[in-house]
Amino acid sequence: MRRSGILMPITAFPSAYGIGSFSKEAYAFVDFLARAEQSLWQILPLGPTGYGDSPYQSFSTFAGNPYFIDPDELVERGWLSAKDCAATYTGASDAPVDYEHIYNTRFKLLRGYKKFVKENAFWLDDYALYMAVKNSFGGSSWTEWDEDIRLRKKAAMDRYTGLYADEIEFYKFQQYMFCVQWNKLKDHANERGVKIVGDIPIYVAFDSADTWSHPELFQLDNDNKPVGVAGCPPDAFSATGQLWGNALYKWDYHRKTGYKWWIQRFEYCYRLYDVIRIDHFRGFDEYYSIPYGDPTAEFGHWEQGPGYDIFKAMKDALGQREVIAEDLGFLTDTVLKLVRKTGYPGMKVLLFAFDHREPSDYLPHAYTSNSVVYTGTHDNDTVEGWIRSASPKDVRFAMKYLGVKRRAQIRPALIRAAHACVADTCIIPLQDYLGLDNEARINMPSTVGGNWVWRMSPDALTDELCDEIRDLTILYGRSEKTAR
Repeated sequence: MRRSGILMPITAFPSAYGIGSFSKEAYAFVDFLARAEQSLWQILPLGPTGYGDSPYQSFSTFAGNPYFIDPDELVERGWLSAKDCAATYTGASDAPVDYEHIYNTRFKLLRGYKKFVKENAFWLDDYALYMAVKNSFGGSSWTEWDEDIRLRKKAAMDRYTGLYADEIEFYKFQQYMFCVQWNKLKDHANERGVKIVGDIPIYVAFDSADTWSHPELFQLDNDNKPVGVAGCPPDAFSATGQLWGNALYKWDYHRKTGYKWWIQRFEYCYRLYDVIRIDHFRGFDEYYSIPYGDPTAEFGHWEQGPGYDIFKAMKDALGQREVIAEDLGFLTDTVLKLVRKTGYPGMKVLLFAFDHREPSDYLPHAYTSNSVVYTGTHDNDTVEGWIRSASPKDVRFAMKYLGVKRRAQIRPALIRAAHACVADTCIIPLQDYLGLDNEARINMPSTVGGNWVWRMSPDALTDELCDEIRDLTILYGRSEKTAR
């Protein structure tokens, strides 16, 4: 089945409250997708953000980001007044996200709620206690807490649970409201024929409720400090590699449990999403281990991952589910074999295709139908940004391949090539449909600051844009309507 969709983070919706949320703007975007004959909406991870405001460094693999709770709905319920919300205003509805301001105002706003319904006890209790204790230690990582609570000794757990009971309930209620609002928005999308493509990071943040509450799952020493951490080796893009700092999994333990935690994680994700994009798929074949404490990723080494076993266990437990394998980067024969064995479609990014120096598997004529094509992802520059920053030879190569004479024609030609290619699924970042330059880039890998802040203009979703997207979708057979 040929289909198409749009990549658009929740954070990027315009709003009066400084960050996108499950608000009327999100519903309007879903309606726009439906009118444009789009069947997929791809988002970024929904977890509460930690270091560097990255959704890939979350305080919990299960919890939702309370910033996404729509304050206007709470005003409508009578739980808040418009005056209560005034302190969270940040000016222009499409101003870049100011995470510090939101952190300092949003939690104060949410503390006004009295009602709460307890759900998801298998992770919620640990997460709420973790966040309450973390606040009591000034936001420091759990490795810096007092030893008794750091190691989860029973007397300490009981003492902190009693001491911060109100704070714990506050964090639980945040999660309740997150689930209520997200499920309502997801139902709205599904009723209009739009499936949600969610993103599941392979790793969890080291400073998270997951590593604190389940140290047995990770490669930690007797003091619960990492033996090694995650990252990528040096390459043409980074001379010292990428040091992510996530705790690595103790795969032997996971195998002995039948991958119980992973199956629980996948099952929970399928409550939130219709399709899962698994980040850094290569790490399931082999993962890069960097000695804990190293300042760079230069001296890591490769270790064997779980391979197909984990996906067999998932299929046995959950049945056949829709998955997209993020198989980007340098791929070995064993990784390619793993992707083929799972049957999951891999990713093809057009902006990776136009290196004039060598042939590329990312050129459309090299695709198979079991693929998902993108112009770019959240880690890429926008197409217009790439045109301005790429080497002249690469740009000329792109123009020659796409059959255009002017630089201004590259972006629409690239979008058309994505729709026209043999890949079953085509997903385009909204910024590329809008023709935005690198100021609309979402993330610059291996950098901290200035990322994850772009937001859409309130008047961006025009009827003309909708018609343009719908025409392409129908023309290239990616809608339920007959191609013209």
